[in-house]
Amino acid sequence: MELSRKISQAKAKLLVDYPYFGTIASKLELVVNDEIQSFRSDGVKLEYSPDFFDELELSEMEFVFANGAMHASLAHESRQNNRSGWLWQLATDYAINDMLVENGMDRPWQAHYSKRFCGLYAEEIYAELKHDILRDELEYEADDIDDVRNTSDDADTKEENQQKREQITQDTLLQEQLFEEFSKSILEIEKKKGELPNSLERFFKIDRCGKIDWRDALQAAIDKFHKDDYTLLPPNKKFLHMGLYLPSCISKRFQIVIAVDGSGSVDAELLNKFLSEINFLMTTIQNYQIDLLVCDDRIHLHKVFYSGDILAVDVKGLGGTDFRPVFDFIENELRDTKLLLYFTDMEGKFPSKYPDYDVKWITPKEAAPPFGELIILAE
Repeated sequence: MELSRKISQAKAKLLVDYPYFGTIASKLELVVNDEIQSFRSDGVKLEYSPDFFDELELSEMEFVFANGAMHASLAHESRQNNRSGWLWQLATDYAINDMLVENGMDRPWQAHYSKRFCGLYAEEIYAELKHDILRDELEYEADDIDDVRNTSDDADTKEENQQKREQITQDTLLQEQLFEEFSKSILEIEKKKGELPNSLERFFKIDRCGKIDWRDALQAAIDKFHKDDYTLLPPNKKFLHMGLYLPSCISKRFQIVIAVDGSGSVDAELLNKFLSEINFLMTTIQNYQIDLLVCDDRIHLHKVFYSGDILAVDVKGLGGTDFRPVFDFIENELRDTKLLLYFTDMEGKFPSKYPDYDVKWITPKEAAPPFGELIILAE
């Protein structure tokens, strides 16, 4: 079987067998690496050896994709907390693979697994692995590069390692965080369906999912404009490999404008909350075009996202807040707009002319906008 076809079949089968893992894996970046023997995931992409994939059964390839999806969804750099990079990656890999085995998935023999670590959190496994190194009287140092079996690091080497640590960019951290937020949004959806895999509580605080209560109101606003239908021509491709011909969902592309307040009054925590909720929104709409605007007292960014895109933006500005540039831009450039979602703290200048499209102000506090509907983004 052609490898690309085999990969597509495995991802489709994973989506059917384990919807949570399959949905996350569908956004995973796959990279061919002829220099490795099997596969590895760094929290951003999944690298694999074509020879290794050729030898796998479909069910084993499902396991690999589920492993990569979990690595990507856990925002490793933010959880690492000065632990050794190599050792933390290994500990997380043991924890993930144990969870996948517990859910009945077929593990390739090359994947890290030990009954010794059954039921343990990654932090607990890390502590045991570190103890093993110390017991063997090998020098241990949290260098997050290649870990630490070297007993002769000099000052220059340590300085070089420090410089390498500082090369981890904010873009990488943001990408990992957004992937984590995406996985949590899928977690919430699957939780409502009652289809969560076993033992995910080792990785996520499941009882805190669904933390925001504005989504039902927002979904009602979206449903007003976004209509779906079903047809047997063409059938749903996700189930064809099982011999099932089910209706596929069709919909007109849903166009929406989202504005983000990037002014100085919006701190980093609130801004990250805005972005994570937009990221969640992008997982709930099947066929969309989102015109994203970032504005303080002027437009700093206009970027268009389509179905399947991952949210990646550099929010700049930090000036005063003026809502008028967004409405002027829509009037001049996006005249077919029917719905605007504006994420803001509501501290700014409003336009005097009321727009002829729906406006939803999404904000963390009560306010009295001159027009539009207020949706409180609450914990």
